[in-house]
Formats: sequence, C-alpha cells, structure tokens
Amino acid sequence: MKKSFLAKTFSPWMLNWYRNSIRHPKYRWWLITGTLVYLLNPFDLLPDTLPLAGWIDDGLITTVLVAEVAQAMGDRLKNQRSNRSAGISKSDSTVVDVDSISLS
Repeated sequence: MKKSFLAKTFSPWMLNWYRNSIRHPKYRWWLITGTLVYLLNPFDLLPDTLPLAGWIDDGLITTVLVAEVAQAMGDRLKNQRSNRSAGISKSDSTVVDVDSISLS
C-alpha cells in the first residue's frame, strides 16, 4: 500500500494524534484555533525568516488542517444525508390497516 504525502512527511503518531483530536468534538475547536494561532504567530518551530524551511513547515500544517476539516465536514454531511434518507424511508414504510366492506 502506498503511503500518502502526509504520512511520509509527519511521524505517524503525530498525524494520528492530530486526526483523532480534531474528530473529537470537545477538542476540535481548540485544535483548530491553536493551529491557526501557530500559523499566524511569527515565532514558531521553523521561523518564516528561513526562506524555504519556514514556509514548508507552515504549508504542511495548513495541509493537514484543511484535509482533516474537509474530512470531518464530509463525514458530517454523509451522516446528515443518511439520517434524512432513513427518516424518509421510515415514514414511507408505515403500514395502515383498513377494514373494508364489499359494496356489491
């Protein structure tokens, strides 16, 4: 199985931690806010004053953030669609018993 670019670049435990944390509703907004603060803060692990290394650092973190948020939104839309279609099929499958009489 071929590894994705993100899996090759980041250590597996760090990527798994980020994915699991961003999917947890309690920590999602804290992690997104923390990531955005890190990206906007001029003092980070690899400063942007280093011409290439600082930009790659920010680019990888941005890529992971966007990919995970897009995945979470896609999963949420799938759940909403499945719940909506389950609700429609449930109401369509309601059976009503009717007593009938013959008119002839």
